[in-house]
Amino acid sequence: MEAPTPVTQDLVLIGGGHSHAIALRMWGMNPIPGVRLTLVTDVMHTPYSGMLPGYVAGLYDFDECHIDLRPLATFAGARLIGDRAVGLDLAQNRVLCAHHPAIAFDWLSIDIGSTPAVSTVPGAAEYAIPVKPISQFLTQWEAIVQQVSEQPQRPLRLGIVGGGAGGVELALNIRARLRQVLQQAGHLDTPLEIHLVHRGREILPERSPGMRRKMQHILAQRGIQLHLGETVAAVEPDGLRCESGRWIECDRPFWVTQASAASWLKESGLATDDRGFIQVNDCLQSISHPYVFAAGDVATMVRHPRPKAGVFAVRQGKPLVENLRRALLGQPPKPFVPQKEFLILVGLGDCTAVASRGPLHVGPTPWFWQWKDRIDRRFMEKFSNLPEMRSQRVERRTFAPSRRASNSLSCAGCGSKIGSQPLDRALQRVQAEYPALQRDDILIGLDTPDDAAAVEVPAGWVLLQTVDYFRALVDDPFVFGQIAANHALSDLFAMGASPQSALAIATLPYATPAKQEEMLVHLLAGATKVLHAAGAVLMGGHTVEGAELALGFACNGLAESSQLLPKGGLRPGDVLILTKPLGTGTLFAAEMQRRAKGRWIEGAIATMLQSNQTAAKIFQGHGAHACTDVTGFGLLGHLVEMLRASEPVGVQLDLSALPLLPGAAETLQQGFRSSLHPQNLAAARWVRDWEQGSPSRSSEIPADILFDPQTAGGLLGCVPAETAPDCLSALHQAGYLESRAVAQVVPSEGDVAPQGWSQRSVRLV
Repeated sequence: MEAPTPVTQDLVLIGGGHSHAIALRMWGMNPIPGVRLTLVTDVMHTPYSGMLPGYVAGLYDFDECHIDLRPLATFAGARLIGDRAVGLDLAQNRVLCAHHPAIAFDWLSIDIGSTPAVSTVPGAAEYAIPVKPISQFLTQWEAIVQQVSEQPQRPLRLGIVGGGAGGVELALNIRARLRQVLQQAGHLDTPLEIHLVHRGREILPERSPGMRRKMQHILAQRGIQLHLGETVAAVEPDGLRCESGRWIECDRPFWVTQASAASWLKESGLATDDRGFIQVNDCLQSISHPYVFAAGDVATMVRHPRPKAGVFAVRQGKPLVENLRRALLGQPPKPFVPQKEFLILVGLGDCTAVASRGPLHVGPTPWFWQWKDRIDRRFMEKFSNLPEMRSQRVERRTFAPSRRASNSLSCAGCGSKIGSQPLDRALQRVQAEYPALQRDDILIGLDTPDDAAAVEVPAGWVLLQTVDYFRALVDDPFVFGQIAANHALSDLFAMGASPQSALAIATLPYATPAKQEEMLVHLLAGATKVLHAAGAVLMGGHTVEGAELALGFACNGLAESSQLLPKGGLRPGDVLILTKPLGTGTLFAAEMQRRAKGRWIEGAIATMLQSNQTAAKIFQGHGAHACTDVTGFGLLGHLVEMLRASEPVGVQLDLSALPLLPGAAETLQQGFRSSLHPQNLAAARWVRDWEQGSPSRSSEIPADILFDPQTAGGLLGCVPAETAPDCLSALHQAGYLESRAVAQVVPSEGDVAPQGWSQRSVRLV
């Protein structure tokens, strides 16, 4: 028989730069059994440096020049941890993160790029716009474009500090984009000043003298003012002050100077150069810690130093993944020598480019731009058109990248439990991070070794209980723990109860005890974070081994019987308010086939991490008559439950008012459905004239969204019409920004009642 391969090694990648993007693609085509791959990044879309100037000039859209890391990680079978690394614990081999528990590794690779050095210049950090991190630069750049579009008559002065290849190309492409915006607005005569400030006597110090002269001539032709031999001494709100005493007026300066490294790299104990970049040998291994690799701008090859350019990061991708594989397999690494000369194609923002290699330079011509465009698009196609690997045995969300034949099978029954030692250690670590809440009504909990927990119910109160359990729909166990806890607690919130306690049941993938301990720490840390925020105590639980990660909770809540929010209770004239957008089912169905954009999934995760506790209190404060949470049965299924539990009434549902998650309409239109969707379609019989086709089905909102199962979905609350506006306002102020009034309760219409039920129906309007 074939048994799952247990996880025995952890390979962690920090950063989603060019080298790591290539490594993920290559890994997905040939994973190593027993190795768990993890990507830690706070940027889910890696901008490709070769196309960035074209994006600035408006020649590419966002998706054309960004590598979407989520489907790439899915293809590689990698866990995707959406967080920022802030340090390393090299004594215990852990990555320290801003918002996650520490992530353990056996082998580590770092590709986080660089950032312009601004800290030594007064005012630069406050007023300058660094070009790196690129994602932050692009946000500010788009704000400037928007400002020019809305106020084209307003003069604009921009400064660019740094006359290397990046600064020169940025200046030309900024000019091209802004002139295009002004032309479209009919204000091409609006004053537009662009100043390029460089401390050297010539621009492009890394290129040939002929190339420098050529580009300097092009800058002058296009009205870009050069300030050579000038060192910026201070950045002020309205300009740049140079060491020579020169004052250059500008509204916004861009910082494209010599790169620097994140400070935590040196602080972690890694060997670094004088600018803080990791020193690596010819095999891209740290010269001080051989189990740490680095590539791209963040690395300095001691024997072969090269400029911080994207071309080198791209070329390092293949040797990096090959040496990581060799390290994991216990084989000696292979040296890699980067090329000394390389071709650069400088885009001028007008679909022309200049080519340069060594002492040669040619252009500008449209042909070179077309050549550059073909090269760049071919590179990006590798990540947008990932191959279908029939033989690939990467099991989604199992955290074990493949399977192998084994003569020893894991036990069933009680033998499938997680061992006591990793469980005890995991609980101790979680309690150290999240000390247990003290509640007088918890008589026996995790702090005692009894066989069952004991809780007390205050006199005059009722105890509500609910249970939920499902497999992981995200690879990050810390995030999954939060989602699962939010999902389970929502049943209590929907009934107006305050959470008291919870018991967890978890299935962990097969792994060594140490790996299971790390996984359990992240899982329970996420769950405990949510439970504590809700005022609930984790009292205990049960763990087993299985093929894939899963988590559930049996939750208790307390409420005064008079304050309970029933599912029934709809009254004519009431308004139904939905607190969260719909679409998690279709989005994750598409994501499992790598057809959902990463930012769509990030948006869905953000809503699932939002608790319904405050929304429930707002509903109660505005006289809610009934409430339910929208989960597995979809919006229509849960609405039907409310109808069935109420006196005979009907509901007019406004399909066009439904809030949808970004991308949900697209994935539904492309045919992506959750496996529960077909069963949820049975609720369609409650919709008046569904078979004939309701007029509302021509809405831009796909009618199929009514049957889409939700995970950690919103609340559907029924409030009096007179309090609905204030209720919506309170929900928006509390952060439920997509809350909408989606339906109204109307008197029953007996002539359209579904078979088996009288005088109840839903009409789409």
